[in-house]
Amino acid sequence: MALRKLVAGNWKMNGDRAALGELAGIGAAAAGHANVDVAICPPFTLVAPAAEQAAGIAIGAQDCHAAAKGAHTGCISAAMLREAGARLVIVGHSERRADQHETDAEVRAKAQAAIAAGLIAIVCVGETEPERDAGNALSVVEAQLDGSIPAEGDGATLVVAYEPVWAIGTGRVPAVADVAEMHAAIRARLTGLLGAKGAAVRILYGGSVKADNAAELMAVPDVDGALVGGASLTAALFVPIIEATARVG
Repeated sequence: MALRKLVAGNWKMNGDRAALGELAGIGAAAAGHANVDVAICPPFTLVAPAAEQAAGIAIGAQDCHAAAKGAHTGCISAAMLREAGARLVIVGHSERRADQHETDAEVRAKAQAAIAAGLIAIVCVGETEPERDAGNALSVVEAQLDGSIPAEGDGATLVVAYEPVWAIGTGRVPAVADVAEMHAAIRARLTGLLGAKGAAVRILYGGSVKADNAAELMAVPDVDGALVGGASLTAALFVPIIEATARVG
């Protein structure tokens, strides 16, 4: 089942209002390739202004709280993000799982909150280098899916992003065969968890995606797009990834 490709940029803790000038070039590329969805997830402070000026790009956030409101100092609810103009939100990124010690249960609760607020939840999974070296990559990712995927998710409300932790920002990329094996396993797990709905959930690959490897990665079965980090910060680096994806998609 061929799914429409999605290329999403995660700006992480980078960017200021001046950086929003990059959205014009990214939006122009998105408009020129109607077979690809394009999203940018800037820091919280830029969600509203990005949503106001982005054309042809879905604006998202990098996290949300599981609660709709309450005494959670420094946190942002999914409904607040929606009001600010966000259309999607990343949850369970490996950097938050490691730095903020987020559990699978917390990630699932955030994904449920996002869906309830009308956002698309991008749920991230991925193994560390020691886990892969020990031969446990598949079992680790399958366990993350079991604990993190909301039962109410479907192709319209849920995206899964596979990011091998050891490939994020390092320039290292798994062999194509390893990506294919993992994405096939994720697809099988999604259909096991969600039934027929799992076949329509897009699975993104993330981890040092660049213009020179995007086409090869996007051609792998069950790779339905990319979650891009540093290369999404400028149109000069991000647009070639969109273009490569469009050629495959």
